[in-house]
Amino acid sequence: MSFSWTAHRFSGGALALDVANSVILRHDDERRVDRFAVPEQLEAFPEAAAEFCAERTLFGDIAPVTPESRRNFLALREATDRYFRKRVSTGSDDTLLAQLLEAIALILRGGPGSEALEKATAQSALRLVAMPEPERMKICRNCGWLFLDRSKNKSRAWCDMAVCGNRAKANRHYRRRKEEEAP
Repeated sequence: MSFSWTAHRFSGGALALDVANSVILRHDDERRVDRFAVPEQLEAFPEAAAEFCAERTLFGDIAPVTPESRRNFLALREATDRYFRKRVSTGSDDTLLAQLLEAIALILRGGPGSEALEKATAQSALRLVAMPEPERMKICRNCGWLFLDRSKNKSRAWCDMAVCGNRAKANRHYRRRKEEEAP
C-alpha cells in the first residue's frame, strides 16, 4: 500500500497532536495502522511536518528521531494521546497528566539536539497542557483523531472537513436514501 504524508495527516493543529494521530484507527484492533512502525515513514515525518504542520514556524527544521531516542519518542506519543483523549472525553486525569509530564521531562533532559522531532513534540505537548481554552481540543467524530478547533464558534466536529467531514456527510446521505427506499 502506497503512503505519503499529506496536509490531511497534519489536521491536528499542533505537532504533538499530529504525532499522536500517526496511529490510524487507534481503537480498532483489526484495522489499526501505526505509521511510525515503518522506519521510512518515521524518517519522512519531520520534512512533511515542516511543510504541513500548523506549528511549523515555531520549530523550524526538525531532525528525525534517532534510533536511540525512538523508544522515548513513542512513549511520549502514547502518553500524549492517552492524556488529551481522556481530557476531551471526561476531563483531566492527574495520573495521566503526571505520565505525560514524565515522558516530556525524559525527552527534554536528553541533552543536545533540540531540533530533533522528539524535543519539538515535547515542547508542543507542554504548550497544549497549558493552553488557555482546553475545550478547543476535540476528537474527530469520523476518524477519532485529536484536533484543535480554531473556529470562531467552537463548533468544528471533524479533523478535516475535506476528508472526514465529507465522509460523514456522504454516509448520512447514503443512510437517508436507504431509509427512503425501504418499504
